[in-house]
Amino acid sequence: RQEAAEYYRGHGVPQRMEEALNALFPLRPADLYGELANYFSEFSKAPVICKLVGRKVLDGVGQPTLEVEIYCTVKNYEKRICSSVMSSHSQIPENALPETTEAAEKERNDSVNTAVEWVNETLNSMLRDLKPTDQCEVDKMLGEYFTKKAEENKEIQKQEEEGAETTLALTSSTPSATSLPGKKKKAEKTGKKVAVATRTIPPAEPVESVLCGSLAIGGTSLAIAKAGATISCIPLYLHIALLKHNQGSPKEITLPLPMVTLLNCEKISPAKLKLVKEVMLVPPVQLSLKQGMERVLDIQKEMMKLLEPPAKASQQPSPQLEGSKKGKAHNKGKKGPARALKRISHLGCLITGCDHLEQPLLLMQTACNNIGLELGTDMYLALNCAAHELMDYVKAKYEILTGTFKSPEEMVDMYVELINKFPFIIALIDPLRKEDRQQWNNICYALGSKCYLIAEDAATYISKLKIDQNINIPTCSGVVLKYINQTKVSDLIELTGLLDGQRHITILGSPDGESSDDSLVDLAVGLGARFIKLGGLSRGERVTKYNRLLAIEEELAKNRTLREANLEFIAFAEESQPEKHPSDVLPPPKQDLMSPQLSQPALQVPSLPAQLPETSTLT
Repeated sequence: RQEAAEYYRGHGVPQRMEEALNALFPLRPADLYGELANYFSEFSKAPVICKLVGRKVLDGVGQPTLEVEIYCTVKNYEKRICSSVMSSHSQIPENALPETTEAAEKERNDSVNTAVEWVNETLNSMLRDLKPTDQCEVDKMLGEYFTKKAEENKEIQKQEEEGAETTLALTSSTPSATSLPGKKKKAEKTGKKVAVATRTIPPAEPVESVLCGSLAIGGTSLAIAKAGATISCIPLYLHIALLKHNQGSPKEITLPLPMVTLLNCEKISPAKLKLVKEVMLVPPVQLSLKQGMERVLDIQKEMMKLLEPPAKASQQPSPQLEGSKKGKAHNKGKKGPARALKRISHLGCLITGCDHLEQPLLLMQTACNNIGLELGTDMYLALNCAAHELMDYVKAKYEILTGTFKSPEEMVDMYVELINKFPFIIALIDPLRKEDRQQWNNICYALGSKCYLIAEDAATYISKLKIDQNINIPTCSGVVLKYINQTKVSDLIELTGLLDGQRHITILGSPDGESSDDSLVDLAVGLGARFIKLGGLSRGERVTKYNRLLAIEEELAKNRTLREANLEFIAFAEESQPEKHPSDVLPPPKQDLMSPQLSQPALQVPSLPAQLPETSTLT
């Protein structure tokens, strides 16, 4: 008894018990013991990580990915706090060969298996007893572990290459290997021919290899961030904002504007257009997010009517068939191929095929006009060009349409003509390859004050972006960042801080293989991203993120901490560097440019009929 008394006195239990009873008596709470538990919980030890669990799960497109669960010791008991699921990202183009796709799937599966092993073994023991609120310390340890694994992998590859060279040297000394001089000369000629053809454009940068198991780093870092927010009893977006601003709570938070994908343009026959991958809707800033999403849904419903297959549509021809040879055949009663079908892509949007660049834009105009909306006032467009997928390195040109090629210089002229004709386009994503840096300079100088020129492919691997406090990207308005592979939360915080300082805009983008984890939305809000690119308003794994964005808007409005978004374009100086922009103020409206609030006068076009006429091709 004496020992027990000393133990309790040593921990100040009698004193705190008396304080608790005195504090609670005037309140007379209905749940006395619950209130006592709340009172004493303030004196309990901070939760620490006790276990990490990694498991293999499936993402929204059926690809294997990683889930990381965090368990903490809370008041002497092990408790599951949260989990995170990583989204899969593939660099395989849509028209890749089956062998290439199969090899990528096998590599992905191996990487997930290795990541599960890392989490359940090394990372589980390495992070034990750390506080989940100490994000910087955890990310530092994760970074050091990844660096160690990367060095080990390089050493293994080096030994394999040395072994291969030794084998090749032994093989080349045999007569059979030297008895084919004709073939050798032919190969050399071919090599010279290719070199001549490609020397007019910068060669493609080699694709950065992804370390097998790297998902474990990103998955664990994100899970720790979610655990830290849960332990601190605050939303994840606020936890991220506090980390970014060194625990200084922001007075107001601006929601990122959604870029909602409405059309996914096919690049396969019979469609001819290859340039545009996604056509996205951007609601005006004057609307609340809820109002903007409702407007997007109205446009989507009208678009589905316009894309009704000919067999089910009314007697009027489809807007994409009218005026074409196939449309005439359809009108005569002959069975023609359905050029536009109500199919949903993995991006959660409608799939269609087009024959020229203006076609999807005019289709969007028609859908908006049919419901009384006007592009340029009631809604804006953004285009994901994905030009890096279109380069023909033999011709040194982009294949924008089947059989139609343009040089990088011609691409710039084409975009200038496009934006002048359709000024309601406020963003172009990947209009050029990242290697065509001179053309990026030219297009930013020509169009930077009229729309955003966004780099996505150049920002795929965050580890290559940051070089000595500079951003290693072409001249552009901003970048699309994706949370994939070994990306850590601290990396995003540091990088977005640099981008803010250099007056680039940040867009948080959703990878191709999305999961049901909605943490990306909280990351975008907490990091202060200007836009968020989540895909379309179909497929559960994508819609759940839009629902999360709506919930955050409601919460911020209730707390009176919601700040209205404010968009402004940047006028680039000729030959400017990405970190040197002379002005971020738009020219006066009389120059037919958008105001910072996107209150540009409506595009003056005649009223369009419910079905589109055939239009000339923009070349």
